[in-house]
Amino acid sequence: MPRNLLPILALLCGTLFLFSGNGLHGLLLPVRGTHEGYSNEMLGLLGTSWASGFVLGCFFAPSLIRRIGHARAFSVFVALIAIVALTTGIIIDDIVWVALRAMTGFCIAGTSMIIESWLNERATNESRGAIFSFYIAITLIGVVGGQMSLALGDISTQTLFLACGIFYCLAILPTTMSNAATPQPLKAVKLDLPTLFRTSPVSFFGILLIGIANGAFGTLGAVFGARAGLSQSSIALMMSLTIFAGALAQFPAGRLSDRIDRRHVLAGLSGVASLAGLLIVILHPFDAVNLIPLIVFYGAAANALYPIAVAHANDFAAPEDFVKVSGGLLLLFGIGTIIGPTIGGPVMTLYGPHFLFAVTALAHLSITLWAIFRSRMRAPIPVEERESYTTVPMGTTPALTPEASALDPRAVAEDTPSEDNPAGDTPDEAAAEAEAVPEGLAEADPAEREEERQ
Repeated sequence: MPRNLLPILALLCGTLFLFSGNGLHGLLLPVRGTHEGYSNEMLGLLGTSWASGFVLGCFFAPSLIRRIGHARAFSVFVALIAIVALTTGIIIDDIVWVALRAMTGFCIAGTSMIIESWLNERATNESRGAIFSFYIAITLIGVVGGQMSLALGDISTQTLFLACGIFYCLAILPTTMSNAATPQPLKAVKLDLPTLFRTSPVSFFGILLIGIANGAFGTLGAVFGARAGLSQSSIALMMSLTIFAGALAQFPAGRLSDRIDRRHVLAGLSGVASLAGLLIVILHPFDAVNLIPLIVFYGAAANALYPIAVAHANDFAAPEDFVKVSGGLLLLFGIGTIIGPTIGGPVMTLYGPHFLFAVTALAHLSITLWAIFRSRMRAPIPVEERESYTTVPMGTTPALTPEASALDPRAVAEDTPSEDNPAGDTPDEAAAEAEAVPEGLAEADPAEREEERQ
């Protein structure tokens, strides 16, 4: 058993370093950009560019991975991310940064898909839930650890950019030194928006609006903190605490959503997040003692919304559509994170830094009103027929790709290798493979069957 776990541990170790670099670099750029006097609009475009690259990577990175293999593709993607991180420390220019962030987003999508497919290949019915939870925890710890390391260096020097490069280089080592078998080729990502909307209008628009709010805060939260006069360490603490608060809030929120209509939970949490945002706009706190508790309160509600919306969509979806629905919703979240920073930057310039939370409040209030409206139009799924809730700490930017949907323990019945289905095929794939087996070879050993085909 330990021997079988070693390749996964090596992969998760690389994941920890990868997301540590992501956490540090993603926070360093807006803070350093504020120090350099860049406009709110350009700093918002950093997030827009990253999210655009991430969404494009979900669609186009699989073809490159299939061409050169998982291990080589992972090394290429991480090397490019390290080059970008180091280049942003050498060339201090807002336009260059925006362009390079798109490449980072694309490569992060590629590396995440490789990691998730590799873990999915090694998972079994018994270990899938534990591996998925461990992967989520690793990404959370990595991002928060990277963000907190911002307080250990001077943002006006190249030191922290060099630290990002070191984190990324360390991420390459475990996978290149591992002897883990290469996973099966990635499947093409498909986004069926009409089907997603018919399955769950609440989740469709809810996930998009969650992406807008989280994208705006994730990109411009550090800018807001700097404009509000917070110190470098206070900004790092503020951004990290919002993620942790959201992760902790998911447990009671998820249990509640398993007992009552999930749309009511979505409406309530969105209302709390909207209220917290409005209080920040109205009170205009400029000191860490008053500001950080309000933002942590906001983060606890805002970052607990995504998994509840996904669970609600899957309550109405057919079991075999779990991966397709969850993957599509994740891409909708990514599209929302493109929109959020694009709106938030100009709003902060026109009305002041605190009005960033007017953008998030409007998005969350819209979720509340839409969820309440739809709850009167459609009866909830009975409690005994609902999909089980699974925590997915999303933070402020997409942390997972559609490939992670197959790793989710709720997808175990569809694509997990088992005694009767060792290849982990879906019913359609299994039927097609059975038809392709020549007559007389159905009971043959797989090696003998391959010899006969050749």
